[in-house]
Amino acid sequence: MNRRKKIETIIKQSGAQALLITGKVNKLYVGALGGSGVKVLYHKDKWTLIMDGRYINEAKHLKETFDIIVHQQGEAYVDVLKRILSTNETLAVEGKNLSATDLNKMLTAGLNVIPLDDELEIIRRIKDDSEIASVKRACEMTDKIFNDVLNKIRVGMSELEISALIHYYSLKHGAQSMAFDPIVVSGERGAFPHGRPTQKTIQKGEMVTLDFGITLNNYQSDMTRTISIQTPSQEMLKIYETVQKAQQLGIDTIQAGITGQSVDATVRAFIEKEGYGLYFTHGLGHGLGMGSGDFPLLNQSSQMILEDNMIMSCEPGIYIEGLGGVRIEDDVLISNGKAVVLNKTPKTLIIIEGDNQ
Repeated sequence: MNRRKKIETIIKQSGAQALLITGKVNKLYVGALGGSGVKVLYHKDKWTLIMDGRYINEAKHLKETFDIIVHQQGEAYVDVLKRILSTNETLAVEGKNLSATDLNKMLTAGLNVIPLDDELEIIRRIKDDSEIASVKRACEMTDKIFNDVLNKIRVGMSELEISALIHYYSLKHGAQSMAFDPIVVSGERGAFPHGRPTQKTIQKGEMVTLDFGITLNNYQSDMTRTISIQTPSQEMLKIYETVQKAQQLGIDTIQAGITGQSVDATVRAFIEKEGYGLYFTHGLGHGLGMGSGDFPLLNQSSQMILEDNMIMSCEPGIYIEGLGGVRIEDDVLISNGKAVVLNKTPKTLIIIEGDNQ
């Protein structure tokens, strides 16, 4: 069943007669343009782009077929919807990708609206062969980027300089864009799981966590490695070894037929046994694909059953304020019921000996 058919089935089951897609990722998923001035309407078995004139020429090159309605820039697309939909029809909208302002305009215009939750994102959870190939290529490129960045890191370099290298090599290797703003944290700042890079310079004996991903052909990668600038303390070495073992345990546990919660629980129990339970402060993993809410989740509440052709991250971490932190992350595909790691970058602790150059 192709992507559009899956969505059409969900909409019919919801009782709605039409669907409005406003989120960039879901627009791209159905073959539309992702620009903010483009909306996608499914109604009476037709797929329509509602857009302003900025997108006319670009829309001519789309592979998928759409009817096109062009309105004046500045004119409310809600007025277009009101002309198309009858008063007894219900319009399903993306609850997470529609602003309160636009929802209020729809209600004021008299449209019957029902918000969807994660239905469209759940449809995207199972990847087809082309999607898997795209994620694999993104992971391969990420490995190359990491290796190039690693060869440039020196004592005295700032976190922002390392982030700049990540951006540079990502674009040099042909990435479409960064999947998200890179995380680069060093020393005590390693205790910030989502810390953004600063002017802080890296020093001897510190660990540095690099978490980044790229977008390639609209599909993403996401990899984290924690490295050391010369020999770290014994305490940080112990933390690294614990995270490395926990991450491998997570990979070994991922399989079709179990819940995301059960994988998270296995890894969390190990980290707790090692004495670091209070310092693992996030879920074990998230879905990988086009971004913006991919499933499955590996966390303490996820009851989604893992299936073949799902892709997810596996990224345990330990973060201790005043000391630092460690996280190791790979992207993992379930194939023939078992986990297949898509990243090839080594996970043994990388120690950089180089001084400033």
